[in-house]
Amino acid sequence: MFNSTLLKTKKIPLLLTLISAVLYFVFAYNLERIQHFSLVLIYTILFVLFYFLLKHNKENIKFLTAIAFIFRAIFILAIPNLSQDFYRFIWDGRLILEGINPYLYTVESFISKGHYPVAQSQELYFGMGELNASHFTNYPPINQLCFVIAGLFAGKSIVGSAMVLRLLIIAADFGTLYFGKKLLIKLKLPKYNIFWFILNPFIIIELTGNLHFEGVMIFFLVWSLYLLRCNKWKLAAVVFALSIATKLVPLMFLPLYFWWFCKRIVVAKETNQPVKNNDISASQTPSKEVWNGMTKLVTFYIIIIVTTLLLFSPFFSSQFIDNYSKTVGLWFGNFEFNASIYYIAREIGYLFRGWNEIAIIGKMLPIITIIFILYLSFLKKNIDVKKLIAAMLFSFTIYLFLSTTVHPWYIATILILSVFTNYKFPLIWSFVVIISYLAYANVDNTENLWIIGLEYLAVFSVFIYEVLINKKTTN
Repeated sequence: MFNSTLLKTKKIPLLLTLISAVLYFVFAYNLERIQHFSLVLIYTILFVLFYFLLKHNKENIKFLTAIAFIFRAIFILAIPNLSQDFYRFIWDGRLILEGINPYLYTVESFISKGHYPVAQSQELYFGMGELNASHFTNYPPINQLCFVIAGLFAGKSIVGSAMVLRLLIIAADFGTLYFGKKLLIKLKLPKYNIFWFILNPFIIIELTGNLHFEGVMIFFLVWSLYLLRCNKWKLAAVVFALSIATKLVPLMFLPLYFWWFCKRIVVAKETNQPVKNNDISASQTPSKEVWNGMTKLVTFYIIIIVTTLLLFSPFFSSQFIDNYSKTVGLWFGNFEFNASIYYIAREIGYLFRGWNEIAIIGKMLPIITIIFILYLSFLKKNIDVKKLIAAMLFSFTIYLFLSTTVHPWYIATILILSVFTNYKFPLIWSFVVIISYLAYANVDNTENLWIIGLEYLAVFSVFIYEVLINKKTTN
């Protein structure tokens, strides 16, 4: 009786779920990234199914949660098919378990000497590729901890290690679901908004499927924002440091906290809004309130810096600092992939100079990003968590627009931030970014700039419409 009623009332959602599950299985176990037509077709169908599943089941949180878990579970035994990075993850984790600091040696430095320090060294070396093997690792300590856990539980199996890494990422996703819902409630936004992230095929494929640890970084970031909204700012600082120690991305958000700490009480008084959840007495003068806010801001930063340094401390040495800074610097001065404004600037450089000016442009664009972040930090009053999140969204969006390298999984950060706003351009980007993988359809992995142009035409069109034309509905 119950089953027949369930089938009648949920026939369409269950059918869409079944089709999605089959397509995720095909994607996980029967697809290579060079199969560009199948890749784009399956992803497009999955995205359409995702949209209708969420659109017509907004109130059924349990159902959405269940299928989000089922879709992730399908990938448990799969080897990532769109990225080789996980081989380096496994290498780093096993290297640490051998008592070797992974920040001090490239993979090639061992292999070239015929030294195989970890189990399956050659398989891992060939799997990660020459580019990854020739550079020092740039994965922060919380990332390394996850790699070590994989080494502890599956030290001699690549599939087993991938499975452990995947379980950690899935756990992080459901942590994001838990704290994301709670934060949405605090911000008086619909709870189902979190599923634009959790159920998104882009997130399921790129994070769960391809083992990118943006998911763990995002979990800590969302948890930190929730704690901040609850006025537990000291604990929020510790958790924020964990986010930085997973991926360095949140470092760029630090200046944005200035107004939240320093002026929110004064602004509240100026607008006759009550001050809540704060330890400052209403009888204090504005100058004392500002001083108190500044003290809290500095304390917030000190907690973050000290916690981050403590997490890095097991690996510290002068050689570590040199290797790590050089590796991070390479991303701005050497690598090019799926860029937008940078490619335009590069073509102008070719036109006037006759060669690629990445060494110059790659240094100028980050400076522009920093100036924009400082503008958002000090000239925009981020006095509540909603405005703070919006500032984070635009900061990282501009960073991506100006970057020389935009791997698809980078979009995950702006996608989660958009969940707490009314902006939809990150959702559109999470759909069209799949065509960037068409570069791998060529033997030499060269990009078709017309295809990249098509991707960014869609993204910039929605971005301009939402931010500049239709401001009233997106503020």
